Parts: sequence; structure tokens; C-alpha cells
Amino acid sequence: MGRTYNETRPMAKETITIIDYGSGNLRSAAKAFERVGNNEARDIDVIVSDKPEDLRKATRIVLPGQGAFGDCMNGLSAISGMVEALNETVKQNAKPFLGICVGMQLMASRGLEHGAYAGLNWIEGEVVPIQPDDPKLKIPHMGWNDLAFPSASVQQDNRHFVLRNISSSDNFYFVHSFVFKCKHTHHVLALTEYGGYQNAVVGRDNMIGVQFHPEKSQNAGLRLISNFLDWKP
Repeated sequence: MGRTYNETRPMAKETITIIDYGSGNLRSAAKAFERVGNNEARDIDVIVSDKPEDLRKATRIVLPGQGAFGDCMNGLSAISGMVEALNETVKQNAKPFLGICVGMQLMASRGLEHGAYAGLNWIEGEVVPIQPDDPKLKIPHMGWNDLAFPSASVQQDNRHFVLRNISSSDNFYFVHSFVFKCKHTHHVLALTEYGGYQNAVVGRDNMIGVQFHPEKSQNAGLRLISNFLDWKP
């Protein structure tokens, strides 16, 4: 008999820390994680914190973000010890990490929004303006859109664990004017079509980032959050 979905879930209590650095829809993100926890009877604590020590206590880390790349990176760096704690817990200790919107973009080497700003450099690449093929398309890309998958992961069995039950018929909510261009294509896990294909999900090792807002994406977003909570990289 095959393993059931519930049997993939960790049994120990987990603490999900959502980083508060003055950017991002923090309460909406926290409520979405709490909703998944309540709906699925998970034993989790969801905390919103600007304290580096809370990253060290966490079992999973979420970095949201809204606004300009440079402002977000400066806000993160302004919290004493926060970038160092991120590198320690995510890069060195391999805690599962989810970046949302600009929080995903900060994983890049640098961002080119209103100047050039260094990012966390976890995934090589740059954050650059969206340049749609159709000049009639408005920037920012705002609203609902579906995902497309690289040829190597068209079949669901070949997809990243966090995307394993996400289909091309699912829609997610996007609000962005810039896109993460990865240096290496194998770091691109999913795309979205907006005047050409734009990178929508990136990842490597224990890190994954989504350009859209799962906390605003209704059932599909909650399913992705549930997958992240089950993920054991």
C-alpha cells in the first residue's frame, strides 16, 4: 500500500519565522501559514520577528518583500546581525527557506532597480526590469496568472517538491515590475507568460523563492504553503 499524503508530514512541532524588516505584507503571510496549520491540524507556531535569534530557533524561515530591491536590501541590512543570521541558518545550517516577491529577488547576486544593489547572492543572477514583447502590456505585471514548467519538469513527478501538486491550470497573484534572471537555467523551477516567459519560481538546495504572493493566491497558494511545510530538503 502506498504512503498517504498525511504520512509525509513531520511529527515534531515546527516554528515558522516570518522576517519583519519593514517590508512585505507580514500579517497576510502569517495568517496564510496559520490557516494551513489550522486546516491541516499541524503542530506549528508562526511568528513574525525582527530578531536574528528567532531565525536560529526557527525550523523554517520565510522572507516576504514589497517595494524596491535596494530599499528592501537596505532594510534587511539595517537590522543588526540579520543578514549574518540568514546566511548562518539558511546557507550553513540548511533550514528550509521561502522567499516571497522581493524576498525572492533578494536571493539574487544583485538588483538593478534605481541603481545597482548587492543581494544575498544565494542564487547567481540579476533582478532586471520586465521587458514584455508586447508594448501594450502594462508594467507592473499585476493580477492573476498561471505557471509554465521547464521541459525537464513538465511531468509532475519531475517537479520540485514544493510544486509537486501545482498544475498549469492553477493561478497565482503577481505584482511586480522586475524579474529575477538566473545565471543558470537549472535554478528556474517555473515561469509565467507575460509578454514572453518570466521566471516565477527559483530555487536551489534548501531555498525556494516565488515571484507571486501565495498568501493572496487562495487555494493554490495555500497548497504551495502546505507543500513548503512538508518539504524536507
